[in-house]
Amino acid sequence: MFVKNAWYVAALDHEIGRTLTQVRILGENVLLYRRQDGVAIALEDACPHRKLPLSMGRLLGDEVECGYHGLRFDCAGTCTRVPGAERIPHVAKVRAFPLVERYGMLWIWPGDTALADPAKIFKIDQWDNPEWGKSRGDAMTVDCNYLYITDNLLDPSHVAWVHPSSFGNAACEDVPVNTLEKEDGVVVSRWMMDVDVAPFYAPFVKFKGNADREQHYEVRYPSHAIIKAIFVPAGTGGPGKPLHEDAFLMDSYNFMTPIDEKRTRYFWFQMRNFAPGDEEVSAQFGSAVQAAFEEDRIVLNAVQIGMDTMTSPNLNLKIDKGPIKFRQHIERMVAAEKPMQQAAE
Repeated sequence: MFVKNAWYVAALDHEIGRTLTQVRILGENVLLYRRQDGVAIALEDACPHRKLPLSMGRLLGDEVECGYHGLRFDCAGTCTRVPGAERIPHVAKVRAFPLVERYGMLWIWPGDTALADPAKIFKIDQWDNPEWGKSRGDAMTVDCNYLYITDNLLDPSHVAWVHPSSFGNAACEDVPVNTLEKEDGVVVSRWMMDVDVAPFYAPFVKFKGNADREQHYEVRYPSHAIIKAIFVPAGTGGPGKPLHEDAFLMDSYNFMTPIDEKRTRYFWFQMRNFAPGDEEVSAQFGSAVQAAFEEDRIVLNAVQIGMDTMTSPNLNLKIDKGPIKFRQHIERMVAAEKPMQQAAE
C-alpha cells in the first residue's frame, strides 16, 4: 500500500513541544515530543507490555513513562525501568524512528533505518535565498487516499473548474499538457500564450496586460510536489526562452503523508521571487492558498466516497497520463519493498 523507505513530513515544527503527541503515519501510531534540549524524538506509540499508547503516559526528563504500569523508555526506545521486575526483558523496547528537522517541518523515515539518509530529503532550492519571499505554510487532513492528491497535483487542467476565482481561468481549459517521466517522479507542464493573468496572481505581477504563463507540476516519489507558476509579459515566454526581468515566479511545495488508506495529512508552503520579508504579502498568500486548498479538499473527499461506492467503472482521459504513470511507478516501488519487509518480519 505504501512506500516506506522514504522521508515523510510528520508534523510542522511548532506543533511538537514538551507534550507527548500521537500522529498516525502509514497506518502506524507514532509518538512525537522534544527532549529538554529541543531535539525532536519519534518513537513507536505502544508500550510493549499491553500496547497502551505511550502518548497516554508522561514525560520524565527526556524519558517516557507508560501510564499503565510505569515502564520507562529513553529516546532510543530502550526500556530503562520495569517496576517490580528483577531485570528488564530484552524485548522490552519500542522502535525509534529517524527524525530530521528541516524547512520548518519534522521529517520521519518509516522504513529501514539503515537506509535513512537525510541527504534524500526534498531539497528547497531558494530556502536560504534572501531575494525570495517565503509564505509560512500550514497543514490539513484530507479524507482520501494520498494518491488522489498526487493525481490532483499532476492535473493542471482542474484549476479551471475547481479554482476559477484563484489559480485558474478559461485559459486553463483546453491547452494540452506535456508529460515527462523522470527517475525521481513525473512532470506535467504547459505554456499558455497571451492569456489573462489568473486572479490569485494578478495583484503581484509587475507588468500590465496579458501574460505568457507556464504551469509546471512536478510530483516526486512517493508523495512530494513542487508546483511552479511562471508569468511573463505576453510575447516573451515559451519553452527554452530566458525569463523576462519582470517574471513572476512562485514555487509551491506540497508534501502528502498518508495517515492510512483513506486519510492524508497535507503540508505546504510557498516561495516567491519578490517581497522578501514582507509579512503582509506572506499573509495574503497564505490565506489565499488556504482557501484554494479547501476547494481541493471538498472535491477530493467526495472523490474518495465516489470511488468507494461506484456502481459502474470509472474512465481515464488523456489528461490522466501523468497520474497513471506516477501510480504505476509507486506500485513497482511498493512491490520492490515487500521482500525486504517480509525478511525483517
